Amino acid sequence: MKTVAHHGRTTAYRQPAGGSDEPIVYVHGSGGTHQLWVNQYATNSASRSAVALDLSGHGKSDPIDTPAGEATLSAYADDLEAVVNTVDGKYVVGNSLGGAVVLWSALERNLDVDGLVLCGTGAKLGVADPLKEALTTDLSSATELLHGVDLLFHDASDDVIAQSRQAMETTGLDVLRRDFLTCDAFDVRDRLDAITTPALALTGVHDQLTPVRFHEYLAEEFPDCELATIDDAAHLSMLERPDAFASALESFFDGLEGQ
Repeated sequence: MKTVAHHGRTTAYRQPAGGSDEPIVYVHGSGGTHQLWVNQYATNSASRSAVALDLSGHGKSDPIDTPAGEATLSAYADDLEAVVNTVDGKYVVGNSLGGAVVLWSALERNLDVDGLVLCGTGAKLGVADPLKEALTTDLSSATELLHGVDLLFHDASDDVIAQSRQAMETTGLDVLRRDFLTCDAFDVRDRLDAITTPALALTGVHDQLTPVRFHEYLAEEFPDCELATIDDAAHLSMLERPDAFASALESFFDGLEGQ
């Protein structure tokens, strides 16, 4: 892991050796770490390399003491901006809360990249009351709820599900709660027309946390946004169907590059 210092803290990121300049920068969602993107950086190549960061308070990055909502979202946007600038990122990919971070960075930081991928996310991210209730006191109950049918996963392997559970348990209840309450407060529906960077809205067809209609909305309201879906997957399609996920990204990036 490498680190970049900014705003009085350090943000950790994984950048495998041997990749190209101008990599893709990946941003995880609530309670996650850079390991969400293991299938992306494991296939790091000279033509399309990957950088995956840990948002503040996650993984190896320093913690922050911010209330849920705009203050936390802004801090996470600082993390992303610092990594993108350090590695000269060409594209950014954000999942769920990470997608909100990408959108906020595009709106508030004038993020200078050639393309955005918004996967398992939306312009507004509400959180269901049962999950908010579980997040007040009980990490186990919250984790159990999130791993219900067609939420994080549709038909993932036992190993993938176990790794997802472990990531949330390691992150802990306080950070997980702050992440989801930050999602709950997020709403930029009236600002999407200000984002002119080409985008791809992508999710699994079974995603019930951020359904396909959230991504259809992004495709309709963005000045320049494509829509794609992944069969046999839910919210975390990059883990559940990594080959299909990679193919969707490759098609989008090739289109931007005129290939």
